[in-house]
Amino acid sequence: MAQRSVAEKLALLGQHDDGASWRRISADSGVPLRTLSRWSAKYRADPTSHGLERTPRTDQRGRKIPAELIEVIEALALQRPEPTTAFIHRRVSDIATDRGLSPPSYSSVRAIIGAIDPGLRTLAQDGDAAYRDRYELVFRRTAARPNEQWQADHTLLDIMVLGQNGTAMRPWLTVVLDDYSRAVAGYTLFTGAPSAEQTALALHQAINTKTNPDWPVYGLPEVLYSDHGSDFTSERLQQVCLDTHIRLIHSRVGVPQGRGKIERFYGTITTELLPHLPGHIPHGNKGAPVTAPALTMEQLDGILEQFIVTEYNGRPHSQTHQIPAQRWGSSGFIPRAPTHPEDLDVLLLTAAATRKVQRDGIQFASTRYVSPILAAYVGEHVTVRFNPRDVGEIRVYFNDAYLCRAIAPELAADCVSFKELQAARSQQRRNLKQQLRQRRSLADALPTDTRYVPPTPANTEPETIEETPPRHRLRLYDAD
Repeated sequence: MAQRSVAEKLALLGQHDDGASWRRISADSGVPLRTLSRWSAKYRADPTSHGLERTPRTDQRGRKIPAELIEVIEALALQRPEPTTAFIHRRVSDIATDRGLSPPSYSSVRAIIGAIDPGLRTLAQDGDAAYRDRYELVFRRTAARPNEQWQADHTLLDIMVLGQNGTAMRPWLTVVLDDYSRAVAGYTLFTGAPSAEQTALALHQAINTKTNPDWPVYGLPEVLYSDHGSDFTSERLQQVCLDTHIRLIHSRVGVPQGRGKIERFYGTITTELLPHLPGHIPHGNKGAPVTAPALTMEQLDGILEQFIVTEYNGRPHSQTHQIPAQRWGSSGFIPRAPTHPEDLDVLLLTAAATRKVQRDGIQFASTRYVSPILAAYVGEHVTVRFNPRDVGEIRVYFNDAYLCRAIAPELAADCVSFKELQAARSQQRRNLKQQLRQRRSLADALPTDTRYVPPTPANTEPETIEETPPRHRLRLYDAD
């Protein structure tokens, strides 16, 4: 029966004062007659409401188990590996018997174990790192304005894509995220281990203005926050930050909690985008996709950019409750830009081998690049740098000094990646080889040319040439 409050008890006693019998009150309320009689006696002894209050139990606080046994139970429960409750109960019962004490019950032992501080149990069983990840307070610093702080990190995507030779591979994703607006400023998609080059390409895209008008995020950040990976601590990235006046800050070793915002974005990609694509690898599937890979790296790159621009950057964020792209540009600030954009290029773009300037321009990757400035450098050796996302133009440097930008006339109108250019060259070579095989087979099928072969006399039979049986290299003992 549910415990009655003092007001409910007074109401029932008031019914009796109004003339109702105890039996009727008991039938209507479900309270036994003896209980009603006891309440009435208490109220007559103490007419105040305190007389009807429930008397607390004398054994409600504390346990009858001796303190020394409680300490033994807690000490056993904090061992590593964690023992079972049954084992602890048996051990404590033996110890209590040896000390002349009453053994505790199984339920009491289980209650004592359950009352141990969860943080203490985590520290004892899983170590300092697990305790820090679950219970330590995290200082989450939020930027006060756009481009005040950017975060950069890598992740291995849960999807398989097709390489140039048709083999399935698992790509990596590097993302640069604006801390204030949560907008993605830049990214790069690649295969192989993360490197300083891939980080530089993602940062290069983040800093420069985008060709997509719906992607307004650009400029130089005040702070770049990353982990302690070798690619983020490389001299190349440190030189970039030094020349562009960016503070490079690394998180504490083994403490990823400060990068939770960019990890949240990776979770969005994993749960909202990748499951809808062929080649997706579900969690716990041991790296095996549920469907056959069908996308190339270029196709996945296009899908990823569309998702970032139209979905992630274009819808309200769950924490800021604002659209990231609008939050980034709502303050009306003017992003800080590099003093010399070519300095950013020489630090962030991939360096190619040295090339010699010909009279018709520079031959690079089987493509001709031209510029009016190259006319004065014919015969000189220059350094070529390019953006793998777009090989429509290259940067040319002479004696480590920026010279000019050279364009490929046939590629300048479109944005062509270096991989697409390689694939196109390979396809053209395969097509030519196919044509060559067809032409050769056609030539082999033609009749023999007998224009200048002398005719054979009518009465002369052609000389029969006896064929010599081939000589066996394998020694046959029965013919010796």
